[in-house]
Order: sequence, then structure tokens, then C-alpha cells
Amino acid sequence: MADDISIGQFTDLMEMMRMGVESIARAQEKQALLTATGYAAGKRVAVVVNANNVVIQTRFSDDVTDLSYAELAAAITAAGQDASAQIQRRTREMVDELRAQTARLPKLSEFVPGLPDVREMLPARPEVSTAPPSARRDAAEDADPPMVFTDVTPWDHTRSPEQQSGVSESGW
Repeated sequence: MADDISIGQFTDLMEMMRMGVESIARAQEKQALLTATGYAAGKRVAVVVNANNVVIQTRFSDDVTDLSYAELAAAITAAGQDASAQIQRRTREMVDELRAQTARLPKLSEFVPGLPDVREMLPARPEVSTAPPSARRDAAEDADPPMVFTDVTPWDHTRSPEQQSGVSESGW
């Protein structure tokens, strides 16, 4: 199988991998510099987040004092979520660009028959909630019950493996 790969094909494969890693490194550096500003309450509240969606600055205009505490809290949350959505959109665009570049590259299975495609093995990223913690608790209570496995051999975790195995002499 691997003997069928020519030196030229292997060299091409290694060059493509090097270029791919360089593209990923450039994208990571570019993504790390991202910031976004979200606004709410008629631009009276501004929240700035970095590439990791960490709030790095919160600003209020001079006329923010006419907002109630509840309105101000809601505006801060909305502005933060807006900024975060901008970061997610820009990051997704960068990732989509990288995926488009790598889609043009041949799969490893084209060089080594029978090798699985790693891209197909990657799990989908779960959706992250923007609901407040109290709403998350309510949703968790409504979620499916945990999995229960019934076709397993019972194991007493309070005893050591030697005590459970039935082997009286371990010197072999």
C-alpha cells in the first residue's frame, strides 16, 4: 500500500501539508487580533470583545442615566451578544476560507488507499446557548435522561481488580 507512493507524490504531499499548516498559522494570528464592538440602547451602551469573546471594554454615553437598571442590564447583555456574534461571523468566514482552500487539496486516502478521511471523522460542534443561567437550568431539566447501558458486565468499583478477577496467583 504505502510502497505504491512515489517519492514525487510524497514530496508533493509534504509540501501541501506545509502550506496548509502555514495557512492555518496565518489565520490563527489574524483571528487572534479580532475585536468587535456591539451597541445597544440607541448606541448609549457599547461593549467591545476580543477574539475569544471576552469583554475587554464597556462604554456608556452621557445620556445613559435615563435607563433603569433593568434596561441598562439588558442593553449591556444585548451589546455583548452583538459583539460576540460579529466575532463568531468573522471567525466563521475565516474558517470557511480555510476549508475552501483545503477542499482543493487531495485527500490522504488518494495517496494511501484505505486511509480514512480525517475530515469525515470530526464531530460537529454543538450549538452554544445564549440564554441566561436560570433558563439553561430549566432546559436541562427538560433534556433527555442520561443514557443507561444494560448490556454490560457489572463491576464492583470498591474492590481492587485482583480481588474480583478470580485469579489466585498473579506470578505467571
